[in-house]
Amino acid sequence: MTRFADQTVLVTGALGGIGGAIVDHFAAAGATLILSDRDAAALEARVAALAGAGTKAAAAPADLRDAGATRVAIEAAAARTGPVDIVVNNAGGGNGGGSLATTTAETWAGDVELNLNGAYHVVAAVIDGMKDRRRGSIVNISSVNGLQALGHPAYSAAKAGLISYTRALAVEYGPFGIRANVICPGTVRTPIWQARIDRKPEIFDSLRKWYPLQRVAEPSDIAKAVAFLASDELAGFITGAMLPVDGGLTAGNRVMAGELTLEEF
Repeated sequence: MTRFADQTVLVTGALGGIGGAIVDHFAAAGATLILSDRDAAALEARVAALAGAGTKAAAAPADLRDAGATRVAIEAAAARTGPVDIVVNNAGGGNGGGSLATTTAETWAGDVELNLNGAYHVVAAVIDGMKDRRRGSIVNISSVNGLQALGHPAYSAAKAGLISYTRALAVEYGPFGIRANVICPGTVRTPIWQARIDRKPEIFDSLRKWYPLQRVAEPSDIAKAVAFLASDELAGFITGAMLPVDGGLTAGNRVMAGELTLEEF
């Protein structure tokens, strides 16, 4: 495992399924951590648990849609941990409709505010310090929804914007030694799926057929990819890259290929 013993890592959406796995991975790699999410009490409990296991950590509770509150929370946490070396913009979610027909102006704005603007607010809070130190790594979590139409158009548009924003960061801040990359997960087995599992318990089994690797991702699959891109040792010359971590979903459509060729794929 790549070590991050001398680095402070800021993880947003730290209480979620993917965020929790990212926190666990960096903690095991020796990093100091800043955890951000909206539930202050739960964050403090998580920080206490990490401290009990020997990991230095601080909480930065904030609603990332609020630029001012986000900056204040991150700066207060960094005063306890040291400056942020690595940002993982993991926070996100979809509250809009599953189709354009059921999307409203309000739900569209809400999804863009959280998934795209929230990441911008986080980076804005740390980028000047990274420039001064002439180093830093930013890993944004987008989605395969940002690459093709898979429903939830507001969420998807915001995630597509996050890819473009990442490339702008890489180009503009590369001369300061700052790298920025973006990961596009496919389906990940997290608690957020529970409502759909309740409606259709076999949903993950039915989704398997679309993935060449014949499974959906575990949160740890995403955490490992994040750590790779965050690492100057392993990915020091990678910036502006978009990495699908999707079991081959976006490589092609094996189900359609089989129907077209009348052969088994």
